[in-house]
Amino acid sequence: MFRYSCLPHPVPFRPNRAGLLLAFAFIALLFAASSLAHAQFSAPNPGTHVMDTTALRPPAGARVAIVEFVDMECPICGTTNPIIRAAAARYKIPLVRHDFLIPAHAWSPTAALNARWFDTKSKALGDEYRDQVFANQPSLYNNLDLLRQFTDKFAQSHGITLPFSLDPQGKLAADVKADNDLGRRTGIDHTPTVFIVTAGGKGPPFFEVQKPQTDLYTAIDRALADTASAAPVKTAAAKPLAKKPAAK
Repeated sequence: MFRYSCLPHPVPFRPNRAGLLLAFAFIALLFAASSLAHAQFSAPNPGTHVMDTTALRPPAGARVAIVEFVDMECPICGTTNPIIRAAAARYKIPLVRHDFLIPAHAWSPTAALNARWFDTKSKALGDEYRDQVFANQPSLYNNLDLLRQFTDKFAQSHGITLPFSLDPQGKLAADVKADNDLGRRTGIDHTPTVFIVTAGGKGPPFFEVQKPQTDLYTAIDRALADTASAAPVKTAAAKPLAKKPAAK
């Protein structure tokens, strides 16, 4: 029983159902309009607040590279992965991927560890596993058993028998944790986070691509133009092979 609490002598009040529905609809409309106005006129997303730039450098010998922080269960990571892989292949620039796990995702820690185990066979195999997981996300749902079955089939298709334990000493898990820690030090708070990083040149040493689906190629073009006149990137000199003693 609703009452007008502001009346000097409270009296019973019978609510008008149709009136209440109209009132709620009006309030919802005002809220939606307010939210839309806020979205249209609020300041744009400033992007990642970078605190540590250690991870935002290209590998030795490269002027431009893509650095990405990803979670293998992240749906947006899955949709952007083929775009990023295609861009790296087209421009022949390195793609450096770091694990950054989302706590609510059930199987992403296991997927990250699996990928690192395949890396021990070859980096190409580890990357192929990552790409296949991203491509098959919808069929894996939020189910660790389905990921196990998928991983078994992937290994079998490459003539590999998975051991009972992929990481008996915990080294691979430690590597995944190190990537997570690196992401937090960098300032990462979402996935995917994609940077174009450069060595030398007249532009910034790194910048974030917040919309890889539309802006990635333009960002790489910009970075390549900025570094076109840069001095050659030095690579570590190869150590000479020790001479074998002459046979007597």
